Amino acid sequence: MTFFPPTTPLVIAHRGLALECPENTVPAFVAGMGAGADILETDVHLSRDGQVILAHDPELDRVAGRPGRVSDFTASELAGIDLGGGVGFPTLVDLLEALPQAKLNIDLKTADVVPAFVDVIRQMNAQDRVLVASFDETTRRQAVGQLPGVATSATRKHFFPGLVWASLGAQSALRRVFEGIDAVQAPTSYLGVPITTQRFIQQLTGIGKQVHVWTINEEAKMRELFDMGVTGIVTDRADIAVRVRADYLPEER
Repeated sequence: MTFFPPTTPLVIAHRGLALECPENTVPAFVAGMGAGADILETDVHLSRDGQVILAHDPELDRVAGRPGRVSDFTASELAGIDLGGGVGFPTLVDLLEALPQAKLNIDLKTADVVPAFVDVIRQMNAQDRVLVASFDETTRRQAVGQLPGVATSATRKHFFPGLVWASLGAQSALRRVFEGIDAVQAPTSYLGVPITTQRFIQQLTGIGKQVHVWTINEEAKMRELFDMGVTGIVTDRADIAVRVRADYLPEER
């Protein structure tokens, strides 16, 4: 089994579909799958008792309205914190068990979560179900090195040389930069500099890489990116993206 579905473009549900339920919770991911998303994107931190917790922020204030950090609490305590509608913080195991067919794009937020993350993936035989992501290259390498064959995305280390070689059309050099990388996930721009240009997209897809752009919630921008040839978008509005994407699937033409 390979991680990526065979038909692109892909819809990647950013923290699930959190319209009527809190982000990064099992109901949000169920909603994302129900909307037709191909992949669920989530983030992980380590609890005080060493469990892999689904949460974007290290702090609790934005999502729970209270002080403290994810790492201050046990998994059981985090599950009991009401994020809305009586739903608490889930573990990665909770999600893997709740949606056994789902593909997960998992952002490792800290280096200390790697050993527990690797243990969960191994124990649940989920290597084919996850894509390992991180902004930090060392963290990414540590996880990928212990999960042979797992899909993975680029980190900040790859972007500057990748942009340079793509702008020059130097595909051999571009292949070296992204060796071992399956997907390049990026915003449309960084510090005012456009990243996901048509040339960059074409150069990367030309060497067999997935190109996913985040976080895109407006229909017009989704269509613009699909027209440019991106292979996936990361979005808070998987419901909109799935409808838009239908116009770009081969069988729908």
